[in-house]
Amino acid sequence: MPTRRAFIARAAGAALVIPLGASACKSGTAATGGAGKGSGTLVFGKTDGGTTFIRNYNVFGPAIQKSPNAEMIYEPLARVDYSDGAKVKPWLAKSLEFDPTGTTLTVKLRDDVTFSDGKPMTADDVLFSLNLPLKDPSFNLGGTTYDRVAKVDSSTVTVHWPHAAFSELSQLASIQVPVVPAHIWQGKNIKSWSNPDPVGTGPFTLDRFAPQQITLRARTDYWGGRFAVKQIKIIPTNGDALRAQLVRGDVDWALAAWGNAEQEYTAKDPKHNLYQKYATGGAYSLFYNTAKAPFDNVHVRRALAMTIPRKDIVTTLERPGTEAGPTGLVDQIYGDVILPEYRGKVQQVDAEAAKRELALSGYEVKGGKLVKDGKSYAPKLSFNQDFGWDPYANMMVRSWQEHLGIKVKSVGAPGANLYEQQQTGEFDLTISTSGGAGVAGVYSALSSRALRPLGQTAATNFGRWKDAPTDAAITDLLSSADPTVTKSAGGKLQRIVAEQVPYSPIYNSYWFVLINAKRWSGWPTPEHFSYVPFPGNGPDATLTLLNLKQATT
Repeated sequence: MPTRRAFIARAAGAALVIPLGASACKSGTAATGGAGKGSGTLVFGKTDGGTTFIRNYNVFGPAIQKSPNAEMIYEPLARVDYSDGAKVKPWLAKSLEFDPTGTTLTVKLRDDVTFSDGKPMTADDVLFSLNLPLKDPSFNLGGTTYDRVAKVDSSTVTVHWPHAAFSELSQLASIQVPVVPAHIWQGKNIKSWSNPDPVGTGPFTLDRFAPQQITLRARTDYWGGRFAVKQIKIIPTNGDALRAQLVRGDVDWALAAWGNAEQEYTAKDPKHNLYQKYATGGAYSLFYNTAKAPFDNVHVRRALAMTIPRKDIVTTLERPGTEAGPTGLVDQIYGDVILPEYRGKVQQVDAEAAKRELALSGYEVKGGKLVKDGKSYAPKLSFNQDFGWDPYANMMVRSWQEHLGIKVKSVGAPGANLYEQQQTGEFDLTISTSGGAGVAGVYSALSSRALRPLGQTAATNFGRWKDAPTDAAITDLLSSADPTVTKSAGGKLQRIVAEQVPYSPIYNSYWFVLINAKRWSGWPTPEHFSYVPFPGNGPDATLTLLNLKQATT
């Protein structure tokens, strides 16, 4: 065995770094003021932030309502590179190196990083930031599992896990675990402080804040380089308004699915009207609250899973062929590790098999309710109404009633409220994403280490899944550096998801990126990219913005 763990990630060159960013726009607002060609302004139309913004840049605080795109101000230690097999690579760190046991990670920091107030980032800031989730579980929004952090010197810290954690490095790439300045945050009441004037290592600073428009200003002393984009305007919008804004050129950048974009948008100006799709590696899935009946019954879960009308949903979404396979792993990214029996498999509605499963469950359907041992259950399906999921939820509801006789009520909620419900387990059935960096990232959320009782906040494992074989396979997957062991563990987890259905993948998840390139050029494409132009990915947005230039034609 080598004296050091083979995993050593090092920064390649000091010139370019990778945060993220974006902004938002509202229909017909004055967001284009100052955003003309040559103005140095980029307008981001944000479709998932509600109609107004809240001034709260406390990225660790438990409050649900927060300011959008804080990842342009704060940065993590690492980055997940989705163009390279979702590998974790250094960002604010210069290198990340595990010891042979996989329990202790040595983090060497870059020496050229400063906060926007001019003070250098040091090990003290990293120590303070990484310790916040350990001090109070409500601050652990990123689902970290390390148990202690120590300072070695001014530019080095060690992170320790109570178990081998070779595959848990992506925790340090989470935008929910950024590095914040200790000299500002120390002494603050993190639970109530709103941090209205944020200071971070990121490429932008807060210039102006209004409930319907935020302006971020590019730093001239950013460690990653200089920007042609001088300011970003973030404005709230919605799907219908956004389409008109893009066509008019009021918005430069947005994240939204547009079913007929190729005909309604791209075809009008193929050179400038760009609609891009990047696979996240995960899926949108139906999660069952396995901590309560009847969803603690595998046969009930199977019956519901077998009658999800996936083809109808993706057809209506106008994303043909994106039905998710039974493992939750996307063939496009994980085709070489998906077990042969699941590779390329399309899940069709199988009403007869679903009825057999329901019969095995011991439940009867009476008046649309599931009944057993004198108790009846009327399930509810919770979904994000900000995403316009109403018609797809109704498709599932109709299918379950048609094929199983079960009447499920669809209940939409704003994204922030739904996320809180999912964290505390206040749901029966819900729609959420199942994904992450690598196979371990996709499946580690099923670990009972992340399990919390109903009513308590869970960073992951919303479905309250508790299963010994799952835990054993996740332990092997996360703790071993042996490819044979990790491949076997990954295969076991595929079968658990497909057969025990802790969640049911519906359709493969993509980042849908809309761009009007009349003012800015240099955007990546799905055919040629080393970073995804998606603001929620932190460093990738920074890389995107660093490489944009004023368009000349």
